[in-house]
Amino acid sequence: MIDITNNTTLYNSRLATTTINQYQAVTDTTSTTTPSSTTTTIVSNLARQLSEAANLAETRDASLSRNELAHKAKTLIDQLIGNSYDNNKLQHDNEVPNTDDPELLARAKQATDFVNGMGSNPFKGMSRDQLSLIAYDESGSFTINERRAAWLESYDQEQVWRRKVVAQATDEYNRTGKLTNFFTEVLNHYKELPAIEQSQYPEDYESQLQQWIDLDFNYITHQAEGNGSNPTSLIELLMVQGAYGNKDAAKAESDNVEVM
Repeated sequence: MIDITNNTTLYNSRLATTTINQYQAVTDTTSTTTPSSTTTTIVSNLARQLSEAANLAETRDASLSRNELAHKAKTLIDQLIGNSYDNNKLQHDNEVPNTDDPELLARAKQATDFVNGMGSNPFKGMSRDQLSLIAYDESGSFTINERRAAWLESYDQEQVWRRKVVAQATDEYNRTGKLTNFFTEVLNHYKELPAIEQSQYPEDYESQLQQWIDLDFNYITHQAEGNGSNPTSLIELLMVQGAYGNKDAAKAESDNVEVM
């Protein structure tokens, strides 16, 4: 199985670079009488925050074992959807960034409005990688409600993917009697997740998926090495695992977590 703590440095370095490239904003362009012109490019606040969060995530992931990272994730999730959040909700709703920047203040207010059922999510449509950087960031760069909004957007995107892949699995089984493509899709999805989200899956998750892929079992004809399993139970088993498998279960588990 791939050691996730040893494979995050390159991932986070690429993510930091991609983040800046995606969120660069040209704010002032000055033309002169000479053939050349000067373009002043300022990286947006969000790009800067995400780049800093990527560097911090890289350091965190490199310093913790998989089990330690999983425990850290549970603690942070408790801050966002567990008892810790509920017990401090008034404080979270009153939290504002330590800045006079109107952009940061407006985004924090929008996040608070969103988690209270008003308005849109300020992070809607962002990539899963970037949402994870915000949700699991401990630097104070983002308010708790901003982190909660990012986690909820990531959860929503995960549910969209899961509904799609389950429909594809059902179709594959009905046509071929197999789930090999389904297992491959799930494995590829898992490999793309940040280390802190991978750590919330069973330790043998990747190797088990690869074993099922290699088996290429037909669950109707039972043509493979070994006995067939109920395809519905396998699909359900995979879809309830991981960081966003079941929000209620994640909340219940976070309620019992011991703070590091």
